[in-house]
Amino acid sequence: MDFMAYLPFLLVVGFVLFSTFKVLDEFERGVIFRLGKFSGVRGPGLIILVPGLEKMTKVDLRLVTMDVPAQDIISKDNVTLKVNGVVYFKVSNPEHAIITVENFYHATAQIAQTTLRSVIGQYELDEILAHRDKINARLQEILDELTEPWGIKVTNVEVKAIDLPVEMQRAMAKQAEAEREKRAKIISAQGEFEASQKLAEAAQVLGSQPDAITLRFLETMREIAGTNNASTTFFPIPVDFLAKFIQK
Repeated sequence: MDFMAYLPFLLVVGFVLFSTFKVLDEFERGVIFRLGKFSGVRGPGLIILVPGLEKMTKVDLRLVTMDVPAQDIISKDNVTLKVNGVVYFKVSNPEHAIITVENFYHATAQIAQTTLRSVIGQYELDEILAHRDKINARLQEILDELTEPWGIKVTNVEVKAIDLPVEMQRAMAKQAEAEREKRAKIISAQGEFEASQKLAEAAQVLGSQPDAITLRFLETMREIAGTNNASTTFFPIPVDFLAKFIQK
């Protein structure tokens, strides 16, 4: 009976102690309001609040990874794309993050989507595909500037995927195939040109040295005899002899 008599008092004391003492982790900060007015930022560790007069709102200072849903974007050269991304940010000023904006996470998500559409739309398709690092840096710069008054620091922005229409994918595949064929033809033509140069140089050497022609003739005969298993008969005819008939 004595315990039941003191139970309401114990409940009130427990509630007061629970409301008075707060423990914040290393990555947390408490934004304190006293009678509705901003009083300061406390933490980490043990926080003592005046019951009924002070109220605390906890803020997480760790890096946040936020996915940006796929956005329908029209590039500068009128190509319809679907682009999604990811934004890395953290709270740099807990006071501004709580007082300046109602929900800093939702606000950052919305401004990230609109900024993604705006920035991507300023580039042509080839630039979007070839200069993704440049676009990421531009997105990070703009978002960091827009969210700074909210106490948010945007550390990085990455464009994750760019989805093209099926017709555009087929056109790009044909273009890539034509480019490969073009490079193959250029390489083949260059090889033939270099081979013709070497043959011309060899012809000049053989033409200036009559004995070299004879040696080459004998070497050719030896190669034919070595690669042919059947009996082979050679009829050596001087080149000068044939030249006389050709002239006539």
